[in-house]
Amino acid sequence: MRDRIVAFLVLLPSLVAVGIFVYGFIGQNLWVSLTDWGKNPAQALALRPELHFVGLENYRELFTGFVDVRFRQSVVNLIFFTLFFMGGSLGLGLLLAMALDRGPKGEGLFRTVFLFPMALSFVVTGTIWRWLLQPQGGINVLPTLFGLPPFHFPWLTTRQQTWVFDWNQLPFYTALAVGLTLLYVAWKAHQEGERKRLFWSLLSSEVLLVWAFTLGRTTHLLPYPEPHGFSLALVGVILAAVWQMSGYTMALYLAGLRGIPVEVLEAAKVDGASEWQTYRHVILPLLAPITLSAMIVLGHIALKIFDLIFAMAGLDYAPTDVPAIYMYLLAFRGNQFAKGAAIGILLLLLVALVVIPYLVSQLRKEVRR
Repeated sequence: MRDRIVAFLVLLPSLVAVGIFVYGFIGQNLWVSLTDWGKNPAQALALRPELHFVGLENYRELFTGFVDVRFRQSVVNLIFFTLFFMGGSLGLGLLLAMALDRGPKGEGLFRTVFLFPMALSFVVTGTIWRWLLQPQGGINVLPTLFGLPPFHFPWLTTRQQTWVFDWNQLPFYTALAVGLTLLYVAWKAHQEGERKRLFWSLLSSEVLLVWAFTLGRTTHLLPYPEPHGFSLALVGVILAAVWQMSGYTMALYLAGLRGIPVEVLEAAKVDGASEWQTYRHVILPLLAPITLSAMIVLGHIALKIFDLIFAMAGLDYAPTDVPAIYMYLLAFRGNQFAKGAAIGILLLLLVALVVIPYLVSQLRKEVRR
């Protein structure tokens, strides 16, 4: 009992600090997002501003308001950036790890070179790649070294978009994506024999998919079409981000490959498995926990990305906007603190959706052990 009291007293200062400076400020931010702070310019920077409760009005304006079209494009940019950043970092990291796992000459040098970009800050990476992606130099003039004409892609300066869709289709696509994800969760629960999780995952996915293909197609967020798509200016930002973080995933995968027992690989060869079949049916499934951990880290980085885009394209270039950039502009340039707080809460929820399920699954595994 005495040891517990001593442990509690030792932890108490940290608990108080976390409660005030983390959860207390999150609660304050949530309250600000439910007010009209910033609507009245005279009250925005007042010493004691008069705040009025407006509920979810700020959130409604962000998703359906006429003046916040830039926020909606930033959300689309964030979705595409997250998908391509995660896919590129995982794919390139796995390929590098597979190459190093074969033990080439100079492996230590290559491992250091591949891992070095991770030691840089995103500001340094953004500055380097901004120089490399100049339309009249950098990567565009590389073909001239081989007597070929230079590239003419404008990189960060382009305003071209592809995969354009109507913002009004967002409810349909969201319900469809979540429904398919829950179907995958149900399939994994069936494999693991967890009937309760299987039941609720199937039920939730069926409800979402039925809603998506019925009411979801007729639900409109705006009274007019609003096209959004993948901005090609993000290609350069994605290249820079993948260049920096692929070394991290390489290190994770290389450790995983070196940790696979030799007996397992030899047993696969004895059973007649080709090299491709060994990777597909033996190695990649064994690397699944590493892939999941890397996805959580990369997803967390992608959702709160700010400094890389700030260094490469600045704050005022809409084609490369992400919600964090728009939040900064609203709160610290436009003094619309309530809307900026609302975007902060949305980003917090997105990060929580990525991190909390992973933490829950890890705690469950520890309890089973």
